[in-house]
Formats: sequence, C-alpha cells, structure tokens
Amino acid sequence: MDKNNTDIYVQLLKDRGLRVTPQRLQILKYLNIHKNHPDVTTIFTALRKENPALSKTTIYNTLEALAEHGLVQVLTITPTENRFDAGDRMHHHFLCKHCNKIYDIEIECPHLNRMLEGEFKVDEVHGYFKGSCPSCLKENAKNDHIQNKNIKGLKKDTSKC
Repeated sequence: MDKNNTDIYVQLLKDRGLRVTPQRLQILKYLNIHKNHPDVTTIFTALRKENPALSKTTIYNTLEALAEHGLVQVLTITPTENRFDAGDRMHHHFLCKHCNKIYDIEIECPHLNRMLEGEFKVDEVHGYFKGSCPSCLKENAKNDHIQNKNIKGLKKDTSKC
C-alpha cells in the first residue's frame, strides 16, 4: 500500500460509511506512516504544523469516529493516556516501561479461532506486554557496568561514625 496515496484513505473512509474530511484524511495518513503509536498530543503537535487551524478537540473527535468504524485501534496500555494504532488487524503490543515506546508484537493467540468460531462475537482483542525493550536493556547494562565500576573504586571509611 502506498501510504502517501490519499485515494487509499478516501476509499477506506467511504467503505466504512464515513464522510471524507481533510482532518480524517490527515490523521489516517499520519497514523499509517508513523507507526509510533502516538497519543493525541503527539498527533496534534505533528499535524498542527501543516494545519494551524486544527484543534485537539477535532483530533479527539476524529480518532473516536475512526475507532468506532474500525479504522483505528485505541490502546489503553498506559494508565494515563490512550495511544493509537492504524488498521484493524489484530495484534499485540509491548510497552517499554523505561522509554515508553510501544512495539507491535506478531504472535498468534491460540484460542482466538475457537472464540471466533464459537457462540461469542469478538469485537476487540487486546494483548499487552510490558517490560524493557532491547535498546533500554542494552543502555541499562552499560549503566550498571559503569555504576559497579564506580562502587568498586570507593574506599570504605570506617574511622568516622
């Protein structure tokens, strides 16, 4: 999919019965190009440069409409904010508790097909993992090494209490 092709987003909106507006196109395009699972403030800051008349309220309302029509997923992976992911493809997410970056995780849920074929109607699946990403693990290991080196260099002064 050519993520810069506006016609794709126009068709997505029409297929879901949504009116095509510049704001909806702008937000859909942003989310499809930037896979950083942004919050509203991040989207607002990025898009405001192109469209100074854009308001946070418009972004909230647009994201809500896109989510209701299955074009955007609302991630409640953090306790303080919603994050957003383009598309309707079911997948899991990993939140690094150090840098707050969210990663897409491609794993199969072994029970999903049974649920979909059963008597239940599944509208959403949320699978969240939280921990440390490879970059933060590497950085923490480097900092631990430096800290341990500094601690070993200290001499104990027992003469004063």
